[in-house]
Amino acid sequence: MSTPDPDLPMTVPAEGLPARVRIHEVGARDGLQNEKAIVPAAVKAEFVRRLAGTGLTTIEATSFVHPKWVPQLADAEELFPAVADLPVDLPVLVPNERGLDRALALGARRVAVFASATESFAKANLNRTVDEALAMFAPVVARAKAADVHVRGYLSMCFGDPWEGAVPVPQVVRVCRALLDMGCDELSLGDTIGVATPGHVGALLTALTGAGVPVDTLGVHFHDTYGQALSNTLTALRHGVTTVDASAGGLGGCPYAKSATGNLATEDLVWMLRGLGIDTGVDLGRLVATSVWMAAHLGRPSPSRTVRALAGSGADSHQEQ
Repeated sequence: MSTPDPDLPMTVPAEGLPARVRIHEVGARDGLQNEKAIVPAAVKAEFVRRLAGTGLTTIEATSFVHPKWVPQLADAEELFPAVADLPVDLPVLVPNERGLDRALALGARRVAVFASATESFAKANLNRTVDEALAMFAPVVARAKAADVHVRGYLSMCFGDPWEGAVPVPQVVRVCRALLDMGCDELSLGDTIGVATPGHVGALLTALTGAGVPVDTLGVHFHDTYGQALSNTLTALRHGVTTVDASAGGLGGCPYAKSATGNLATEDLVWMLRGLGIDTGVDLGRLVATSVWMAAHLGRPSPSRTVRALAGSGADSHQEQ
């Protein structure tokens, strides 16, 4: 596998962009939960450890959901203690109070709840209406905050829904405000099926800030279904967002939305930010090597264009162990 050329990409800063971006790495949770085969807990733990070795500071570790719904993450009680010593933030998903109990019992200090901007996805993902789901999350958030635990609110279907089509901006703003008002520390705006375009991203961010949502509480979570993830990310950065969700190697989709393809690849994001002179603290070479290693365990090449470009034949032959 080749080493990234330190002179490439050429650094050409652009006006109106942040000096630093925090990458919220979701590959170990959002990425692996969509795999058909069960990845052993020991491999997941090594994946998280290798990701931490790249300089990533926020690595979503697992989800404390019922094994019936996401069997790929049924090993949360085994996995989390295996990585809890790492000097990075390790958020975990908690769908309800039982999930919160399990996470707190293992010492988790950062949790996330998962809401929907649309009724159809709320029904498919949570078997509840949007407002019923918010009511379910309220005591989870309250208890987490009482325990001095950081809470992230994920919001799916912010730009489009496979059943409902385009999602009105005010509808998304309403649920965002509800999540913030119940005590969430940050929000992640999810383009679950990858239909967002830069103008739509800008319109939503403008509406959110106009509704009193501080831009420093917002993160963005784009899928690359139509090849728009990086352009949408750049638009978000120009609106002041400094937290971007990404998945090493482009792993993941959404098990409840069949049209959802992979997440924005962390390597592709780092390549773009590096060219813009934006600091991430991430070693791109180590990150590529980590994704090639995981691709070998999954038995297929990484979909990340940057991984393929830098790994060469290694990405396809899985020789990087």
